Amino acid sequence: MTEELLLQVGSSVTGVGVAVLLILTRRYVRLAGLIFASFGMVLMFLGLLPEGYLKGAVILAIAGACLVGAFAVMFRRWPWLLVFLALAAVPARIPFTIGETEASLLVPLYVVIASGVVAFGWSLIRGDLESHELGLLKWPVGITVAWFGISAIWASDVNAASVQVLFFFFPFALLALLVSRLPWRQLSLRTLFIQLLGMSVLFAGVGIYQWVARDTFWNPKVEVGNIFQSYFRVNSLFWDPSVYGRFLVVALVAILVVLLTRLESRTTIWVVATAAVTWVGLFFSYSQSSFIALIVAAIGIALIAWGWRALVAVALILAILAPLVVFAPPFEGARTAIVENPNRATGGRFEQMKSGVQVARKNLVIGAGVGSYLEELADQEGRLQVSAKDALHATPVAVVAEGGLVGFIFYLWFIATPILVALRVKLVSNLVQNTALISAFTLVAIVVHSFFYNAFFQDPIMWITLGLVALTLTKMSSERQAASP
Repeated sequence: MTEELLLQVGSSVTGVGVAVLLILTRRYVRLAGLIFASFGMVLMFLGLLPEGYLKGAVILAIAGACLVGAFAVMFRRWPWLLVFLALAAVPARIPFTIGETEASLLVPLYVVIASGVVAFGWSLIRGDLESHELGLLKWPVGITVAWFGISAIWASDVNAASVQVLFFFFPFALLALLVSRLPWRQLSLRTLFIQLLGMSVLFAGVGIYQWVARDTFWNPKVEVGNIFQSYFRVNSLFWDPSVYGRFLVVALVAILVVLLTRLESRTTIWVVATAAVTWVGLFFSYSQSSFIALIVAAIGIALIAWGWRALVAVALILAILAPLVVFAPPFEGARTAIVENPNRATGGRFEQMKSGVQVARKNLVIGAGVGSYLEELADQEGRLQVSAKDALHATPVAVVAEGGLVGFIFYLWFIATPILVALRVKLVSNLVQNTALISAFTLVAIVVHSFFYNAFFQDPIMWITLGLVALTLTKMSSERQAASP
């Protein structure tokens, strides 16, 4: 069996196995889905493994199995430890070259997920599972993951497709499932919020230090970019400044929801101080996509909290700013740049979107296959090779180009369902409902961010948030059942 066939078969089998695991309820069927998914992942791993690395991979797998087993035992005893460790592992990306594809992989997070899956598999064998899990989210999540996994069959770049589904779609979908299965613990949720704030202060502090010291870590592209830019971008402990900015936006969204509930004055002071430090750290990321995401989420939170009064305030602000942007001399250069050279004004994104639309038109129904946009672009334009600079920055365009109209419909279903079901609650001083609102607006912020930075399905926080939405909806449903006669 060739490497390409291994990858295609492995991706398809895993996609179907993960979908069965997420959607169906019968224990033995789900156990079969888990076995199929594991088998498919092994096939994909073997297909991606460079020649001569098998012995080292086996040794690493044995050592990893011991570590995974130890964590699995701990997760059985302390289930919430899984989400605490998952959140802590979010920034830990390690650059790897897999086959012909370069990627930054979240290796510590994969250990956490694998351990959780082992604990979950043991629960399946024992039959001690509860009925709740992803609930209303299981169909959009399961179908979307399966579609992109199966798309590796017709993907023009099977290596890139396999990296995307093996290291992002499949494990993160399982992560969402694992989070949704956690027992409801108020103390654990409050601890998770405190952990999020603590991490945001830490990362913001590192980012502020980088700006003061004019020093960045890890990413040589950021270092080179800072030499030629009039401003200095920081990336804190993350690989990319935009990913760093997105994490701080998630923390600020949670803070905004919490501040609009009743808090003790002492708690309010600490939360506001945390927000101030986090905002300064976000500012020095100079991530425009992060600022836009924060603005949209903040407007949404204000509308939930203050209703029509917030809408009037937003309308007045826009009415004041619009003439300023249209007629004021300081904005004349920006207006001219947008009209005369929209590609330059948007940092090359305008041409990228045009190219994405062209690739999408060629494969309109089923797409080019996940991860295959660059290969299709090179083939369409007659180039021998394309660089990472040609990659799409807008997730919706990338979804249409690689998943086709079918994939785009699944994508809309995927993002709309958790946001709409979580927004059915009102903003009150209630941990369940506030958790749902934080989750909903976190998803809104990540979706908006992905319009300008194509890393929606690759963001583990998005998948953790999906699990939290399902968990809170289950809790609300049980409370309604208990309250009904």
